[in-house]
This record gives sequence, structure tokens and C-alpha cells, in this order.
Amino acid sequence: MILKLIGNIAGKLKTSFFDLLPIIVVVVFFQTIVLQQPFPNMLETLVGLVFVVIGLMLFVEGLEMGLFPIGENLSYALVKKGSLFWLLSFSFLLGFSTTIAEPALIAVAKEAGEIAVKSDLIKPEIESSYILGLRISVAVSVGLAILIGIWRIIQGWPIYYLIIGGYVMVIVMTLFAPEEIIGIAYDAGGVTTSTITVPLVTALGVGLATVIEGRSPLTDGFGLIAFASLLPMIFVMGYGMLIF
Repeated sequence: MILKLIGNIAGKLKTSFFDLLPIIVVVVFFQTIVLQQPFPNMLETLVGLVFVVIGLMLFVEGLEMGLFPIGENLSYALVKKGSLFWLLSFSFLLGFSTTIAEPALIAVAKEAGEIAVKSDLIKPEIESSYILGLRISVAVSVGLAILIGIWRIIQGWPIYYLIIGGYVMVIVMTLFAPEEIIGIAYDAGGVTTSTITVPLVTALGVGLATVIEGRSPLTDGFGLIAFASLLPMIFVMGYGMLIF
């Protein structure tokens, strides 16, 4: 039993190492061949690499053991409950709550607030309100994006209609939005999908497509993350039009 457990852990560590191997090869190549310099703090680098491999293994294992089953079980239970209201409410609140606390979004919003003050776009006394408003705008957009994605699965709409329509709206809004907010809006589309949101939302979509008759987990269960990256760009540009 113990030997089997050790072998299982060793296999997962090997998989994690090979997942990181392309990054390791690129870094080693540029450090030794292009820059022709030794690695600074070699011991610390090797120890850090070991920690990363172990952390990646534990993270993936945690997703498979915890978050993926939670998402699938919640979607199954909510569908069996037969309440569309609670299913859509959960979808929105899941997207909102995980995004409002996303560290990457907090960092981008804080940096955007500081730059806006330095550029005299907003007054220093409203900097905190601007940052909070930016975070709330993104969080609401992600919540709405997950809700729309779940509604798409329920109705069986082709995903490309919504994605193409959304990006057409992004292009149109880019033409009219203040230049100062466009870059922030595009970055907001990339920082909203956190390590908690992605597995939960993916599992929710796949689980929902599995339990609804006539839906395919492969063709209908995926695509929610695309909505979560699309709508923040629209909402942040709209927020910028109101603020600037």
C-alpha cells in the first residue's frame, strides 16, 4: 500500500516536472547560451524549482480531488432541484465573488488608480473610489458572463454567435472609449480568470452539460472562460466613459 502510494506520488511529480520542462529549457538556454552567465543563487534556484514542481503537483491534485467534483456536483444538484433562479444566482455570485478578491485584479486596479492620479485624470481624493469602482465593474461583468454562459448551455445556443458579437462590441467601444482606459480594459480581460475561478467554472459548465438532456459536455460544456475574459473589456471601457 505504501509502495503504491509512493509510486503514485512519484508519477505525479514526474508529470509536473515534464509540464515545467519547456520553461526550464528556455530559461537555461538564454542564461547559459545567450547571456553566457552562471545562474545567480544556484542553490536557491534549485530549491525553488523543487517547490514549484511539488506545488504544481499538489495544485493539480487538489483540482481533481476537490474543485472539479464540487463544480460538477453543484451543477447536478441545482439542476435536480429544478430552480432556474438558484442556478443563475449561483453562476453570477460565483463569478462575482471569485473576481472581486482576485489578487491580479487588485494589483491592476491599484496601479491604474495611481497612474490616473499622476496623469491628472482623477483627483487624489477619489483614487480609492476609482479603484473600487474598477474592481466592482470587472467583478459584475464576470458574474454576468458566467450567467450568460450558463444560460447559453441551457438554451443550446452556438457559442460563436455570442463570442463574435461580443468582440464586435469590443471593437466598436474601442473606437469611442477614452484612450486612457482602453489598455486597462484589455488587461482586465486577462486578469479575471483566477486559479479558483477557472476550475470551478469549467467544472460547472461541464457538469451542467452532462446532466441536461441533449447537451454534449465537449461541445456545450466549455466556453465559459471565454465569456469571463470578454465582458470585462466591455464593462471597463463603459466605466471609463462614465468616469473620464
